[in-house]
Parts: sequence; C-alpha cells; structure tokens
Amino acid sequence: MAKSLELQFVTADGKSAKLSIDNPIEPVDTAQVKASMEAIIAADVFFTNAGSSYSGIKGARVVERNVTDYTIE
Repeated sequence: MAKSLELQFVTADGKSAKLSIDNPIEPVDTAQVKASMEAIIAADVFFTNAGSSYSGIKGARVVERNVTDYTIE
C-alpha cells in the first residue's frame, strides 16, 4: 500500500497543477503543509508544461494506492 501527499495548486493561467510527495508523515500537519505550499509559490521555481507558474493553493490530500500483482504463467 503506497501513500503520497498530493499538493494541489492553482496556476497563473487558472488551471490546476500538483506535486506528489511519497510516504508522508501522518497525521498530516495542515499548518506546515500550508506554509510549505506558500513557500513553493513564493520561490516561483515550478512551472507547468505550458510555462505557467504556481499562483495559489487549491488543496492537499493523502492518496493511497493498492496494487495486487498476479503471476501469469
């Protein structure tokens, strides 16, 4: 079972973008997540493929993924 913290941003062109962090510390400290997201926006170092920068916070969530492998012979 893999978990990731997904940080969701609004871009300067009004679209959505996200960053994922594997194996987040739980429970998630929402104040720390908000401060980190604000720092990411202020640093202005991440851009979408279209060249738009991150301009606002949309949200954050923990995503859990279950994978079941089957051996096929």
